[in-house]
Amino acid sequence: MGVKVLLSISKMVSGKNESGDHLRYQRRGTSASGSDGIGPVVVWNSTRACNLKCKHCYASATAEPDPEELTTAEARRLIDDLAEFRVPVLLFSGGEPLLRPDVYELAAYARERGLRPVVSTNGTFITRETAWKLKETGVGYVGVSIDGIRETNDRIRGFDGAFEAALEGIRHCVAVGQRVGLRFTITRYNYREIDTIFDLIEAEEVNRVCFYHLVYSGRGSRLVEQDLAPEEKRAVLDLIYDRTADLFRRGLEKEILTVDNHADAAYIYLRLKREQPERAARVWEWLKTSGGNRSGIAIGAVDWYGNVHPDQFTMNHDLGNVRERKFGDIWTDTQNPILAGLKNRRPLLRGRCAACRWLEICNGNFRPRAEAVSGDFWAADPACYLTEAEIQPG
Repeated sequence: MGVKVLLSISKMVSGKNESGDHLRYQRRGTSASGSDGIGPVVVWNSTRACNLKCKHCYASATAEPDPEELTTAEARRLIDDLAEFRVPVLLFSGGEPLLRPDVYELAAYARERGLRPVVSTNGTFITRETAWKLKETGVGYVGVSIDGIRETNDRIRGFDGAFEAALEGIRHCVAVGQRVGLRFTITRYNYREIDTIFDLIEAEEVNRVCFYHLVYSGRGSRLVEQDLAPEEKRAVLDLIYDRTADLFRRGLEKEILTVDNHADAAYIYLRLKREQPERAARVWEWLKTSGGNRSGIAIGAVDWYGNVHPDQFTMNHDLGNVRERKFGDIWTDTQNPILAGLKNRRPLLRGRCAACRWLEICNGNFRPRAEAVSGDFWAADPACYLTEAEIQPG
């Protein structure tokens, strides 16, 4: 849920301001002493433990916590380091973060130190009491993963009853006024249910949904064949755009976002250019400011061991460990070739990414997919669905 990998379809449709605009649509420096003095949004995979067995889990979560996970004291030191580095948002992820006994203490401490704590959860542990506790702790947002309706979701998540439990968790958050939204990872297993997901968020009065493109990382690396074909991805984006436009026509203002495939930016922009050229010109300026994929720049990750990564999907590349060095020192050390490359990646990109006309708003798309398929971190992202004609300069 790092704001710099999110593309707001609803903002492109409506032109209205949204909650993440102050982070999403401003240029970011590469360090605390960068152009704006703000560090990256950080995803902390706070535990590897999870009660589910999702097919696409990038963390390859396990039933029990790892004995080497950061302790409470070490986690507090990490939060101190992030505060010193002016990190704006700390996303508690996992595994399942609500299985970590000190999660509320640490979220409250993050809030106290000036970070905005948010939580990414499977939702199955959210009772009414839990929802109140999240709200009272100061959690700014709760993202609940649902990957289809009932049996579809349960099959993907490896647990009968996961859908109903997650939906109840969402309802509890809505009831107590805790800001909450859905997270949906698009695969061949579930893409036909996106229409129904729009019906669900309307019926349940949920005001935000993030549609994630599949990343071939962790257990998700086994699902390359379950990704959609290019023409299917284009149809999905058209559906998401059309349903979002319909919501706004009916006065239902919801945040609809896509995540982890920056070809979406070019695809929707080209549609707007055909249908609403004046709006397209404004959208182009937003997209240029956002800058496409910002892994290693404005989004970073720390795993349960304290290892720092360019993002949560790139756990095979360690940049350093917060038990040994401060996060800010690791993040600004460009001796690491992956980190240095991500901060200035255009000269390193290969294949169709290297010459693509949309680099200014895509920035080479998602590197973990390129590496998973080709073995080359800087190869073209195989999940790009733009045609050769669409990417040619002109």
